[in-house]
Amino acid sequence: MQPLPPACFLILLWLCQAPLSCQQSLGSLKLRLVGPGSQPEEGRLEVLHEHQWGTVCDDDFSLQEANVACRQLGFESALTWAHSAKYGQGEGHIWMDNVHCVGTESSLAECRFNGWGISDCSHSEDVGVVCHPQRLPGYRSERPSQILGPQGQRLEEVRIKPVLASAKRRSPILEGAVEVKYEGHWRQVCDQGWTMNNSRVVCGMLGFPSEMPVNTPFYRKLWNMKMKDPKSRLRSLTKKNSFWIHRVNCLGTEPHMAKCQVQVSPPKGKLQPACPTGIHAVVSCVAGPRFRHPKGKPRQKEVSPSKETQVRLRAGAQVGEGRVEVLMNGQWGTVCDHKWNLISASVLCRQLGYGSAREVLFGAQLGQGLGPIHLREVRCSGYERLLSDCPAHDAAQSGCQHENDAAVRCNIPNMDFQQQIRLAGGRSPEEGVVEVLVEMNGTLQWGAVCSDLWGLNEAMVACRQLGMGFASHAIQDTWYWQGTAGAGKVVMSGVRCSGTEMALQQCQRHGPVHCSHGVGRFSAGVTCTDSAPDLVMNAQLVQETAYLEDRPLSLLYCAHEENCLSKSADHMEWPYGHRRLLRFSSQIHNLGRADFRPKTGRHSWIWHQCHRHYHSIEVFTHYDLLTLNGSKVAEGHKASFCLEDTNCPTGLQRRYACANFGEQGVTVGCWDTYRHDIDCQWVDITDVRPGDYIFQVVVNPKFEVAESDFSNNMMRCRCKYDGHRVWLHGCHTGDAYGANTEIVEQQQQRLMNNLI
Repeated sequence: MQPLPPACFLILLWLCQAPLSCQQSLGSLKLRLVGPGSQPEEGRLEVLHEHQWGTVCDDDFSLQEANVACRQLGFESALTWAHSAKYGQGEGHIWMDNVHCVGTESSLAECRFNGWGISDCSHSEDVGVVCHPQRLPGYRSERPSQILGPQGQRLEEVRIKPVLASAKRRSPILEGAVEVKYEGHWRQVCDQGWTMNNSRVVCGMLGFPSEMPVNTPFYRKLWNMKMKDPKSRLRSLTKKNSFWIHRVNCLGTEPHMAKCQVQVSPPKGKLQPACPTGIHAVVSCVAGPRFRHPKGKPRQKEVSPSKETQVRLRAGAQVGEGRVEVLMNGQWGTVCDHKWNLISASVLCRQLGYGSAREVLFGAQLGQGLGPIHLREVRCSGYERLLSDCPAHDAAQSGCQHENDAAVRCNIPNMDFQQQIRLAGGRSPEEGVVEVLVEMNGTLQWGAVCSDLWGLNEAMVACRQLGMGFASHAIQDTWYWQGTAGAGKVVMSGVRCSGTEMALQQCQRHGPVHCSHGVGRFSAGVTCTDSAPDLVMNAQLVQETAYLEDRPLSLLYCAHEENCLSKSADHMEWPYGHRRLLRFSSQIHNLGRADFRPKTGRHSWIWHQCHRHYHSIEVFTHYDLLTLNGSKVAEGHKASFCLEDTNCPTGLQRRYACANFGEQGVTVGCWDTYRHDIDCQWVDITDVRPGDYIFQVVVNPKFEVAESDFSNNMMRCRCKYDGHRVWLHGCHTGDAYGANTEIVEQQQQRLMNNLI
């Protein structure tokens, strides 16, 4: 590289003195919105320069500059801007004044202004912006920013460290001294001006919904005793900057300490002490129902679940995350992501027994819901006990679609479960033989899990415990993987999980270990994935297309071969007579985040000569007719002889077509339709008496293929059959209504039957 001639240096020097400063053009400018405005889409505009946050003056500021700032912050555009410190006066420097943007800039750093810190403004002229809540396509979520001190120091992590030795053996840790991690070292926080609001924020970050007072005199006494010990006192005095944060001022509604006013220790050379009170801040947190100590007594203020929860999370891989759903008028529905933010999400998380919100997700990133969209523009202050206490708008006629469904990831306590499981022998970190740490004969030992009874539910729990998302395969024969040398025996057998547990150690299992195969080839294994499909039946189409057909036996030979008729058909005089069939169309949507594919490849598909097609999944759906008491009176099933993208939304390409032995599957967002006139698309009700029934359809009934949400695989309708005609009504997915609503409906139906 040739050196620049002197003339070029003069040009560069002149450019650096021009209004467009060299400093801002050399790096990306960091922005944030702060103040009493609703986060994250409005507030006082602040910029980070020389590791210090400062404000922007409203002189010459217009919508053009606001658009550039909002786009840089991840929003589509600006709605308006605010002058005269509408969102409160900032502190410190006024970094930018007389900002002029063309409007096409990708960053405020590309606009012209007077120069860093050159301003004739006061903080009464701090500018604010209001951005359009719709995020840019590339912007995926909102997370709390890291804590930045006046010199730009970054807080890496927060924890509470037990003061008493007995508390260190219990998970989760509920009480102890607050510590922050800075530059790889844990440092204590001074308790100067420490409030319960501060404790609430810290507890929320650690996964706890609430806090309780601590015994301050007791901890002061422990501290004084420690200071009397010469060695402890010397260590405390010689440890530089042990109190990095010496004052915290939170409102109690913040999802993270980054949103509080935080003052770090004085810089070097200052005479004032870092912590005048001399003692660390101590907090005591209250665990949610799922995280209580098994043998511990309930603590004061412990959160108790209501009889019927009004909010829930669906389709999340981990505990405390999922698509947000609320129960209104007896029916579950979703929340539109317009103005969805960390404060509102934190109210929801605490209501469910978790901590504050760690991340909010937009654009149905954890899958689309079904049914109504109940709420939009939820605006919580953060003090509410329930999400239903927050102001919100009805989502009807708002333009919200299920592609705007909001989701959240809540903070949950560290239960130390992830350190009690590992995978070994796989080709990648996401697969391998499952090895667990259990206590045997008074000692902790690593070992394998017997694959007897090992299925997808158990594999889902294992992947969740590993923090690796969903299970794509539950493997019972792992001869091609080698475990670690320390796992030469089986330490867990007979594992049966419901699928909601946080760890395999929480599942039912044998007392004494008993494995029919022994260790080695038949150890349990898994393959994990970060995304999964989600199949959901179109209930309305089933209701609209149902009818009866008396079909001659002469047209049912192939269907009979595939066991699509009731057993009584075996004893008829073929081909004379007919069967009465309840026929309907089914449309199965994939609303998940991964394509739905058959469990096995083409080499394992089964050829059916009569219908002349391959079955990629032998039993893809169950069709049942039940009494109001749940007894089965007729049944049917459908094999996935042609699992394909029948239709896709506009702009989405079909990927799977089963013609000519093609690939089978259902693409994300697409659906597979089985028309009412296809063989086996029915329930044989020839032997059913007239009456009132429940018609039930279950997709993927044997859980052969992993899904992000199995709770919506069942669809139910009320069915009335008078011997000549059939009516289906009230069709809905199995979890679309609250439990109380379905009980009331059944009681009303029984009452009507008695009156008739």
